[in-house]
Amino acid sequence: MDKFESLYAFTQVVEAGGFAAAARRMNVGRSAVNKMVVALENQLHAQLFHRSTRKVTPTPTGLAFYEKCVRILADLEEAERSVLELQGEPQGLLRVNAPMTFGTLRIAPLVAAFMAQYPQVQIQLTLEDRFVDAIAEGYDLVIRIAEPVASASLLSHPLCETKLQLCAAPSYLERHGIPQSPGDLAHHNCLRYGPTGNTWHLVGPQGEVSVNVSGSFCANNGEALAIAAAAGLGIAQLPQFILDADPWTEQLTVILPEYNHRTLSTYVLYPINRHLSTKVKLLCEFLQQHLADSNSPG
Repeated sequence: MDKFESLYAFTQVVEAGGFAAAARRMNVGRSAVNKMVVALENQLHAQLFHRSTRKVTPTPTGLAFYEKCVRILADLEEAERSVLELQGEPQGLLRVNAPMTFGTLRIAPLVAAFMAQYPQVQIQLTLEDRFVDAIAEGYDLVIRIAEPVASASLLSHPLCETKLQLCAAPSYLERHGIPQSPGDLAHHNCLRYGPTGNTWHLVGPQGEVSVNVSGSFCANNGEALAIAAAAGLGIAQLPQFILDADPWTEQLTVILPEYNHRTLSTYVLYPINRHLSTKVKLLCEFLQQHLADSNSPG
């Protein structure tokens, strides 16, 4: 029995959560998957799974073995792919996921420029603000404005920093006054990112300041907050890449400019089995170079 085929079957059982689900993924019979895993256990003289009538879970030994198998299979798959790609110009499909507004304003133009440089590469760009499971959903690259979660199956690289600034429409400031200190924000209608963003952490001349805020509107998208702020609804914390874009650059006024939100990092994440792919490597380097060159805050 092919050892790599057995290793692959084992990893599929772990990821799918059972033999039947793994068999469907592999398009083979359940008994074939079970046979491969049992043969692997016999060869290793170790139990890799706890089996019950309801579920299959990896043992501690199995979990440790899984992490090594993922890397071995990833190296094999990408080594083969890299050899094929090195025979000519990078080509094939790349599935990329990015946040909605950042993806529209920053990633989409760079993707277009990248494809002009490598015309044999096709890119499927999906924009959404929800958490994405890159492996389960089949993405080659995922871009997120957040600290990456540690994972044995994902690699991450920083792209740029995201700076947030306080801003409001002139019409709102005329009606309610311009805040002169962070403490004044407690008396304003603050437009928040998500229902839990009730505390704003600002960094100013005297260091970090935390302010409890409240308001009548919250959203999980920065552009939605920009629209509300431009309509005179209240004060928002927005990333600089939104403030730099039309029409917000003319409709919103930065307030308390000496106080900025702590910077957030933008990362590109990709499954470990993509780390040798020429086109993945090229796109990562392209994004890193151009976002860094633009001194992008987000």
